[in-house]
Amino acid sequence: MDVVTLGESMVLFVPEFSGSLRYSEKFERKLGGAESNVAIALARLGHDVGWVSKLGNDDLGLYIRNIIRGEGVDTSQVIFDDNYPTGVFFKEIVNGRDPNVYYYRNNSAASTLSHADIDNTYFQQAKYLHLTGITVALSASCKHALKQAIKLAKNDNDKYVVFDPNIRLKLLSEKEAKRELTEIAKDCDIVMPGLDEGKILTGENEPEGIARFFLERGSTLVIVKLGADGAYFATAEENGFVPGVPVKNIIDTVGAGDGFAAGVISGLLREWNYFDAVSLGNKIGAYALSVKGDFEGYPYWEEVNPKTNIKKITR
Repeated sequence: MDVVTLGESMVLFVPEFSGSLRYSEKFERKLGGAESNVAIALARLGHDVGWVSKLGNDDLGLYIRNIIRGEGVDTSQVIFDDNYPTGVFFKEIVNGRDPNVYYYRNNSAASTLSHADIDNTYFQQAKYLHLTGITVALSASCKHALKQAIKLAKNDNDKYVVFDPNIRLKLLSEKEAKRELTEIAKDCDIVMPGLDEGKILTGENEPEGIARFFLERGSTLVIVKLGADGAYFATAEENGFVPGVPVKNIIDTVGAGDGFAAGVISGLLREWNYFDAVSLGNKIGAYALSVKGDFEGYPYWEEVNPKTNIKKITR
């Protein structure tokens, strides 16, 4: 197993036309979830990936499982719960701006995920563990499940834990996010915040300061996402800016950060150097911008396989 990721996925309803939801009458049903986005993107890039979560034992839960499984992701660790429903959310399309998102996830099946639901053997198979701050914010039991997954990975020196803070201010205040997510980040090998997230978590305003904050607390690689400007990466030995990939017609920004994470992990699995791994992340994220939906725009490996030789790193 190359990567295991853990977190909630929900059914997403997208209106047929842009504008206020109160005037929207027709919706398209889709899948949304940061961790499953990463899993799907990695599977399309040719990796062996598993997604761990809980879903309601309902038709919406089956829909989510079937979509993710159909993309080539292992869903054998997904638990169906008879007592709690599958979460849903709505996207309000506003032309020229990021969409407004409305979540209905209180008491969802995924929010009841706990350390007791973690199969130790399954997590120990993976080379990389991918996690986000969304799971931390869902409930105390979800936070414990995430910590258990990190503990299992850290007990094995050849495994890497990747953490995307993915701050949701509808779930955590800025003060709570700083306290909770920096605590998680110190136990993770790779941390990849967006610039605004990094400012919230560290109090630093520049990518270099944000990276230094996490490196000093134990991370080995920090990547700060800079949107259209690309990304900045830093380790104890090297650092650099990686230019973004221009996108002429941006349709939907949701899912771009998850595609970025998948591209970086894919490059690292291939033992590419950090610059090239982050470049792949920028490329996968850019693909997501041109399509309505969270994961639909992610490319397959044959679409992005570089023709030039990639320098590998020794770790």
